[in-house]
Amino acid sequence: MWKFILIILLIVVLLIVLFVISSYNALIKLRNRVSDQWAQIDVQLKRRADLIPNLVETVKGYAAHEKDTLDAVIQARNAFKSATTPEAEMQASGELTQALGRIFALAEAYPELKANQNFLQLQGDLTEIEEKIAYARQFYNDSVLSYKNKLELFPTNIVAGMFKFEPKAFFETNEQDREAPKVSFK
Repeated sequence: MWKFILIILLIVVLLIVLFVISSYNALIKLRNRVSDQWAQIDVQLKRRADLIPNLVETVKGYAAHEKDTLDAVIQARNAFKSATTPEAEMQASGELTQALGRIFALAEAYPELKANQNFLQLQGDLTEIEEKIAYARQFYNDSVLSYKNKLELFPTNIVAGMFKFEPKAFFETNEQDREAPKVSFK
């Protein structure tokens, strides 16, 4: 009888150990997927930030008296470059997107700038990068969702708590980015 109880107890312990190992490995895979997806976004954000000095120089030649707008773009780029965490990069990226929107709005007021080949090339490159950022953000947020679900669902949440797995932040849109731009023709 004791032998039978001991065998049952060993089987239960073995199943618990296998569950913990399986859950831990699944959490590690999901956390690594989130990190990988963030790296994809980070590459595109850095590519965008590297194009900005050329864009500012091109605009400067045509709209030199728009110093405030150009300074805002440079400050937003510097804030992005100095960001040290994904959350800080997300915040700085939103500010940079807003500043770039103001630069592209300037092009409407300066037909010569709008026709400049360098400006058009840079604008095309930035548009392409923005599209890649949007796709990468979607994959990142999907990965974060899967990871968060695994962290919060029972019984994996017990293993996550035991090994102190931390949730990751979604890459969300700023409130200002949600507002429709105001366009007026004078």
